[in-house]
Amino acid sequence: MAVNNSKFVVRMVQMGVLALSVLFVGSIAAQSRDEQIAERLKPIGDVCLAGESCARGGASAGAQAASGAAAEFSAEQAYQQNCQVCHASGMAGAPKFGDAAAWATRMEKGMDAVVANAINGLNAMPPRGMCMTCSDDNIAALVEYISGHAQ
Repeated sequence: MAVNNSKFVVRMVQMGVLALSVLFVGSIAAQSRDEQIAERLKPIGDVCLAGESCARGGASAGAQAASGAAAEFSAEQAYQQNCQVCHASGMAGAPKFGDAAAWATRMEKGMDAVVANAINGLNAMPPRGMCMTCSDDNIAALVEYISGHAQ
């Protein structure tokens, strides 16, 4: 009878070790799965506005690029990226690039008024003409660039 009890105890210890092994392996897999889920759900980036320090120390690459882009503004490039769609074709009444007559009627109001319309939007033109990263000075440079090519 003692042999049966010892076999029983050995079997119970083996079952206990097996159960603990399964639990241990399962917890490692769950932890790995949780890490994978957290990795997939983490934010792609952070919003960091110019002049503000980011939570992760210093300005983000995007904010640094934006501040560098402001220093290197190109009216021609901004026109091609933001304004050309409407101003090249005259879409929705936009004065065409190079159309002296269309620009002359607008310039009768003065450059400041035309720049204000570009900043605030007018008729079908959205505020800033879709150049959301352009400063007021950039918008003024764009207006001068577009209207200055009227012949």
